[in-house]
Amino acid sequence: MPTRPANTRKFFGRLSLPERTFIADALRTETVGGVLLLVAAVTALIWANVPALHNSYETVRDFHLGPAALGLDLSIGHWAADGLLAVFFFVAGIELKRELVAGELRDPKAALLPVVAALCGMAVPALVYTLTNSLGGGSLGGWAVPTATDIAFALAVLAVIGTSLPSALRAFLLTLAVVDDLFAILIIAVFFTEGLNFAALGGALAGLVVFWVLLRKGVRGWYVYVPLAVVIWALMYNSGVHATIAGVAMGLMLRCTAHEGEEHSPGEHIEHLVRPLSAGLAVPLFALFSAGVAISGGALGEVFTQPETLGVVLGLVVGKTVGVFGGTWLTARFTRATLSDDLAWPDVFAVATLAGIGFTVSLLIGELAFEGDAALTDKVKASVLTGSLIAAVLATVLLKMRNAKYRRMWENEERDDDLSGVPDIYEEHDPAYHLRMAEIHERKAAEHRRLAEVAGRAGEGHGGPA
Repeated sequence: MPTRPANTRKFFGRLSLPERTFIADALRTETVGGVLLLVAAVTALIWANVPALHNSYETVRDFHLGPAALGLDLSIGHWAADGLLAVFFFVAGIELKRELVAGELRDPKAALLPVVAALCGMAVPALVYTLTNSLGGGSLGGWAVPTATDIAFALAVLAVIGTSLPSALRAFLLTLAVVDDLFAILIIAVFFTEGLNFAALGGALAGLVVFWVLLRKGVRGWYVYVPLAVVIWALMYNSGVHATIAGVAMGLMLRCTAHEGEEHSPGEHIEHLVRPLSAGLAVPLFALFSAGVAISGGALGEVFTQPETLGVVLGLVVGKTVGVFGGTWLTARFTRATLSDDLAWPDVFAVATLAGIGFTVSLLIGELAFEGDAALTDKVKASVLTGSLIAAVLATVLLKMRNAKYRRMWENEERDDDLSGVPDIYEEHDPAYHLRMAEIHERKAAEHRRLAEVAGRAGEGHGGPA
């Protein structure tokens, strides 16, 4: 039987304890945010579709406020998309920086899997959309709509169905979403930037340089950085480049490695502070003012008959699943990496279906792709909701089928028989762990011997059979 090469790596193997702790904390916040996102989306749909409330929804969403002299007299819906989502992308920038310097993307070999999976998970949906609209005579402008994955919604599905995914698969989901966000940012910056105001763009770049210098000089204080960030965001918005790019750029500038004497790096500290604001407020409010589309039997029927909307649904449900799963399989096929012994390819396929849940960035790209055509924009939003719902249902069914296996893996990861506070799987090579376990077993053996003696004396007292 041939031996496996020594440098063979395993996909979805056990994470290090610090990485696992970080992933658990991050996903806990994202899961709560995902539930709030779900509540906001449902609220928006009810608000926009109840006849007595419909007009008030449009009135609030389209209400303008802000200084017109600075080019910021925007509707509330616009503020949500360009302003609040800048906070979301700021956190995405910190996540990306952390993954690049201390996470899964630090090692090029380890980064290969999520990068290839994310690339395939964006290319295949775009191809599915393009083919659907080429054959159906639809607009090709929405090719980027089904390319984005909403990690908060995906984790909300996991929270609702109670699936105990092992930490490595959860880490894969988070890393995949980070890489996905990076390419979505590039798509927005390259394909949805029309005219440029070079004076405003130069001012935004100058502000970013000041931001970077202050960070390197060790200057602290929110009263310095928050006003500067607002100025950079406003200049970026007026430059013609989508304002969320400012958030990403500032996030990438933060240091995400801890120096001697620091418990956490500045990036981790700020992410810990800002992530709840992003997941719990910014993204749900964006959903509230973006997901309110009119839903009727006729409108739902058009989702499956109009090429633009059908392309989005197929891209999310079929393209994303095939792309992420196919990218993972191709990486395993053409590298020395193999799947973890605890998992099977159906497990990977079940997780890949979660990537078809597109929401936040898909809605944003839908607004940018069909700007000026309100009717088609609403239909595309409805198709994003429909495709995400179908993907969520499929993922729920598949994950429920594998849930017993996930539960056993999760219990094995969490077992702490020596009560040290560290899961046993991280102490298997620690002699102190085995000494503690030996003491525990000796105490149990002594207790069993005592019980055996007591039972024996009780049996002698009966004097044998009558």
